[in-house]
Amino acid sequence: MILAIIVGMALVTMIPRVIPAFIVDKLQFRDWINRWLNAIPYAALGALIFPGILSVVPDQPLIGLLGGVAAVILSFLGLNVILVVIGAIVTVFLLTM
Repeated sequence: MILAIIVGMALVTMIPRVIPAFIVDKLQFRDWINRWLNAIPYAALGALIFPGILSVVPDQPLIGLLGGVAAVILSFLGLNVILVVIGAIVTVFLLTM
């Protein structure tokens, strides 16, 4: 009985995740919808990162902001993502010393 419940729960969660993978390839969206859909990952990433920037050092949110600014500057210079992250970490580390 428990095995049937586990299999049923797996199917219920798997079906809504698998169906869009097969449908999206066949749909043709308008250009403005494609631009909007392409912007979603950047908006979600910003929403996830920004609160963390403000809470790096709880009493001093300016240090996190300066680390974020360093990351933005390094990314505009065209550096690799790993180097941008390391640069932001080093900036925050040096400011907290």
